[in-house]
Amino acid sequence: MSIDFTCKSFGKWILAGEHAVLRGVPALVFPIQSRNLELSYTRTESSLELRLVGDHGKDLQLLVWGVLEKACELKKISRQELKGILLLESSIPVGAGMGASAALCVALTRWLGYLGYVEESEYYEFARDLENLFHGESSGVDIAVALSGEGLYFVRNGERKPLSTSWKPHWYISYSGKRGVTVDAVNKVKDLLLQNPEVGEKIDKQMAEAVATAEKALKLDMQDGLPLLAKAIEEGGECFEQWGLNEGAPGKHIQWLKEKGALAVKPTGSGGGGYVLSLWSKVPSEDVLEKLIPC
Repeated sequence: MSIDFTCKSFGKWILAGEHAVLRGVPALVFPIQSRNLELSYTRTESSLELRLVGDHGKDLQLLVWGVLEKACELKKISRQELKGILLLESSIPVGAGMGASAALCVALTRWLGYLGYVEESEYYEFARDLENLFHGESSGVDIAVALSGEGLYFVRNGERKPLSTSWKPHWYISYSGKRGVTVDAVNKVKDLLLQNPEVGEKIDKQMAEAVATAEKALKLDMQDGLPLLAKAIEEGGECFEQWGLNEGAPGKHIQWLKEKGALAVKPTGSGGGGYVLSLWSKVPSEDVLEKLIPC
């Protein structure tokens, strides 16, 4: 089977800025090179056929058609116009805060671009419109990193620049043991802001400080940067605590990582489940390392 088009988009993890990014606070986000979605397309004259492979390919079964329906609606085309074989191979778990929905939306956007339905200049906005299906209101941060494939300093509706690091931290992500539901976490934070705006704004400000501290830490050398980065991650983690998004399995997993020697730990993504980020002074022991994914 000859392949006419292929593209790859990556999963992501967020160092700091979650939730508050919806209200203009910057976010620091990185791709996970080892967790990605690869799309391959072969032209045929038959109705569109979808093939899903990879560790988490089947997880996309229900998502793909919904995204394609939305894309067709936005571009005012009939799904019957789409023909050929679409192969998706994914190693990004769905519902884990790792950006699976963004990677899917970006890959399908690029494919529709190849077919001539979407201009390259509108890839970001179009993919973000598609992702609204999953999050109600997408900040665009996951879309931006899935498109760029590099670390980013991201501001919603504003600045976006590559994020360079002067040293390589020993940082990892690991599964909290509970699936996270992004829209539920987003709504929980919004409810807090509605009920107690003063507290909500104070937490957003603390997250903004965590972002600034983390960005500064990455520009220093390791000796000066490590304690500062640990402080930033703990500050970000405290925001999740105040939002009520560490309860149950995530909180227990965070405690376990700290007991094993992690310098600092916080949820990465929406919280309430999914993955957490941990920072270490050195490579963790083998029994811990087997549960971690390098960032």
